[in-house]
Amino acid sequence: MYIFVIVIHIIACLILITTILLQSGKGGGLAELFGGGGSSQTLFGTRASTFLTRATTAAAIVFLLTCISLTMLSSRRMKSLMTGVKEVPQKNEIQLPEPQVPQEVQATQEAQE
Repeated sequence: MYIFVIVIHIIACLILITTILLQSGKGGGLAELFGGGGSSQTLFGTRASTFLTRATTAAAIVFLLTCISLTMLSSRRMKSLMTGVKEVPQKNEIQLPEPQVPQEVQATQEAQE
C-alpha cells in the first residue's frame, strides 16, 4: 500500500509540474516556446487553458491527498530506534563530602559577626 501511494504521488508530481509549465501566465510560460506567441492559443489549441487549469487542479488535489496519506502511513510504520536496545545501567554518582572549614576560620567569621 505504501509503495502504491508513493508511485501515485510521483505521477501526480510529474503531471503537476508539466501542467504548470505548459500554462501561459504573465510571462507566457513554456507554452510560448512552442509557437504560442502573445495569443491565448497554446500548443494544444485555444481550449487548452481550461483543460490545463482543470488538470492542474486535479493534480494538486491528488498531490495533497497522497501527501496526507503518506504522512499517516509513515507514522504507523515508524518504530523507535531504541526498540529492542538493552538499557545501560547508570553509574552511581560520586558524592563528594562537604568541604570542612578549619576551626580558625570559623572562629574568625564568628568574631566578625
